[in-house]
Amino acid sequence: MPPLGLIIAVVSVVALLTFVAASAVFLIWVERKVAGRIQDRLGPTRVGGKFGWLQTIADGMKLLVKEDIIPGSADQFLFRLGPYIAFCGAFVAFIALPFGNGVVALDMNIAIFFMLAVMSTEVFGIIMAGYGSGSKWSLFGGMREAAQMVSYEVPMAICVLVPVIVAGSMNLSEIARAQTGWIYQWYLFRDPFTFCAFWTYFCCATASCKRAPFDLAEAESELVAGFHTEYSGLRWSFFFMGEYGAMFAVSGIAVHLFLGGWNLGLVPFELSDQFAKWMGTASEPSMVGFVIGNAINVIVFITKGMLLVFVMIWIRWTLPRLRIDQVMMTCLKYLLPISCVLLLGVSFWHLAMPSFVLQGLRYVLATVCVLWFLWTVRQVLTAKGTPLSQGMPAWWKEAEAPGYGSLTRT
Repeated sequence: MPPLGLIIAVVSVVALLTFVAASAVFLIWVERKVAGRIQDRLGPTRVGGKFGWLQTIADGMKLLVKEDIIPGSADQFLFRLGPYIAFCGAFVAFIALPFGNGVVALDMNIAIFFMLAVMSTEVFGIIMAGYGSGSKWSLFGGMREAAQMVSYEVPMAICVLVPVIVAGSMNLSEIARAQTGWIYQWYLFRDPFTFCAFWTYFCCATASCKRAPFDLAEAESELVAGFHTEYSGLRWSFFFMGEYGAMFAVSGIAVHLFLGGWNLGLVPFELSDQFAKWMGTASEPSMVGFVIGNAINVIVFITKGMLLVFVMIWIRWTLPRLRIDQVMMTCLKYLLPISCVLLLGVSFWHLAMPSFVLQGLRYVLATVCVLWFLWTVRQVLTAKGTPLSQGMPAWWKEAEAPGYGSLTRT
């Protein structure tokens, strides 16, 4: 019989692979629905069952059986290896990502350092794919994407240090436990520097995941499809599984560092420990209660991460693509100095401010953000029935046309 550690390792890897693959299928469907919603078109609604959910599964089946073509001028070893290196860079990061209180494949004291390090190896797969394709267009796309990813990793890592300094640990589980309690105890609302660090980090993370408006590898007018132009079938799908996996991984880091981790934020206690006390005795906490509480924790964490991924998708279909010089200037001229200022500011903030200002500012930031979030949800829910003639100008350019005042957004 194999040792218990090996069994746990195999179960953890299978569970994470299943989650990455299933979340990629779900997020591709979400991306299509969001794109259809923003661009005022149907999206996958006429085919693939209700809401078009079978269309993404059909696409996945097509990629599995599609012919695998390798160009004659390609370096076959690099061409074959590139997609798997790119996917592994995103997948291995999940090993150190906690989904709940103790729900982690390997709890590391240097979890953040490990995740950033392994996700940076994705660039090797991209360079292999671009160079190994034997195409100058793929090579140009791979080199530009590598330059972009390496550049944005610097301010992203500096922004990560801001909550790390606050928590005094690089263990994601400990950072999440430090934010146990009400929503104003999340590091996002701790002070102006952590608040700004979240938005700076999220911008850099979006660029590091090759998402619009930073998706320079896929500038169709000049690079065709970038570094994966020559790929088809299953190998092509590995690039996108890695991209969606990286999107959730960087969002998971943001959730732990700034948004309370798996904590709900609506109760003053940690759910798994509290359920274990409620359902157990004073001398022996209940394991069933701990599991029930942790199940809620996992749902809360995944929901937070998916909401951040949804924002990335929202941004992609809203903002136009930047030029490569604008992308690099945004990183080196703006985000890098901003991240350095935030790192210095958080180091001196609590030395200069009295305690009542620190506590009061938490309440103010949390209240403003919650009200803004509720207003945004209200706008989204009420926009569906708004007549086109009364909506935003971009909804329709001919709102004054006869009969248009009665049409509604669907």
